[in-house]
Amino acid sequence: MSMNVIVREYARLTTAPVPPGNLDCAHISETAFDWLCDLSASFNPGGATLLQVEGRKSLKWDSYVGVIETPCGTRLEILPKHFEQGDCVLKSRTLLRKLIQAALFLKPRQVSVTALELFDAPLTEWVMGQYLNELDALVKRGIRFDYTRVEEERPFLRGQLNVVAQLRQPPGRLHQFQVRHDVYLPDRAENRLLKLALEQVAKVTQLPANWRLANELRALLAELPASRHISQDFRLWSRDRLMAHYGAIRPWCELVLNQQMPVAVQGTWQGVSLLFPMERLFESYVQQSLGKQLRPGVELIAQTSQAELCRHGDRGIFRLKPDLLMETAEQRWVLDTKWKRIDQRNAEQNYNLSQSDFYQLFAYGHKYRNGGRVPRLVLIYPYWAGLQRALPMFDYGDGLQLWALPFDLEGECLLDAEVAGVPLEGETLGTVRT
Repeated sequence: MSMNVIVREYARLTTAPVPPGNLDCAHISETAFDWLCDLSASFNPGGATLLQVEGRKSLKWDSYVGVIETPCGTRLEILPKHFEQGDCVLKSRTLLRKLIQAALFLKPRQVSVTALELFDAPLTEWVMGQYLNELDALVKRGIRFDYTRVEEERPFLRGQLNVVAQLRQPPGRLHQFQVRHDVYLPDRAENRLLKLALEQVAKVTQLPANWRLANELRALLAELPASRHISQDFRLWSRDRLMAHYGAIRPWCELVLNQQMPVAVQGTWQGVSLLFPMERLFESYVQQSLGKQLRPGVELIAQTSQAELCRHGDRGIFRLKPDLLMETAEQRWVLDTKWKRIDQRNAEQNYNLSQSDFYQLFAYGHKYRNGGRVPRLVLIYPYWAGLQRALPMFDYGDGLQLWALPFDLEGECLLDAEVAGVPLEGETLGTVRT
């Protein structure tokens, strides 16, 4: 029996009865519980932690967000733990979609006011809806055809005579012609992938609007074959000028076919699985937002690895890769994003800051000096009720200083950026939402 479960990051999943409406604790079936335990065990060898087992009847989810479906039909939707008031589910879904679009460089289509009412649908229905809308626009514009070489036997001469094959004809079949010719067909790698994704969407969608549009498109593309070799066809996907109008739909096609996931469930079960590490989504979103607000002459570098922690013989080991590096002719800023809730009201407990994060930034500060100039260090945390302003400056000594700044995900801005001298433009950078 299918069951939809909605929780947030770090929620507890249990087989015991739980009151409905709690986003931090939810009931799941025993079969789903056992399957999630096996899935978590497969993640651990790779260094990723998906779940923490607490006893025999309880699991604690980690910081992955998205949707995952178990073989027994339980669909688990995990939302960011960011909102505490109002309609948390709707706000969290909207935020997650925005973060995924930024992380995967997806171009959202312009939708009408009526279409916005569908945004209350689960994440997977939204992804499938976006794919169908892109495919509908592509079909209306016209799909690309290509010439395909065909070699066949005909009672009449068509195209080019295949002389070698004709000479090998037995005497009783000399009246048949072995010919080769080109046929102008839509059977090309891009279209085969789109047809396969369309078939998958039509099978699993439960939203009436998506189902209706999917079947309309299936009728229009009925003669088009579906891809049988997904990886090979993605490698054959053309990016030339004549295929430029296919560029917008490819990311959505990859999402549907699970070809471009930060984390995707692998195995024999072919259910819905869209899992994203929240730390990476936050980092990517901050990077793109800050990149749009840079002052002239400022260079922003993501995931640079210009320094190593130490030398060993003739080589450097333990590369130091800060999330973001800003540079001007006079100054350098090292910025690191952390998807953690720190509380400016809890000074006695060091605002819930992590000591390991400060060690990490201390190493960055010493190894990323620019011509002897000391860089400015910035830790970026998500804005919430407990972090509305920059924390007081942290002094390492010898001119090395660190600032902890909040980033407003809804306002798309770094608050109090001027206290650390971060070279950004915009009048709203130092304001606080209430």
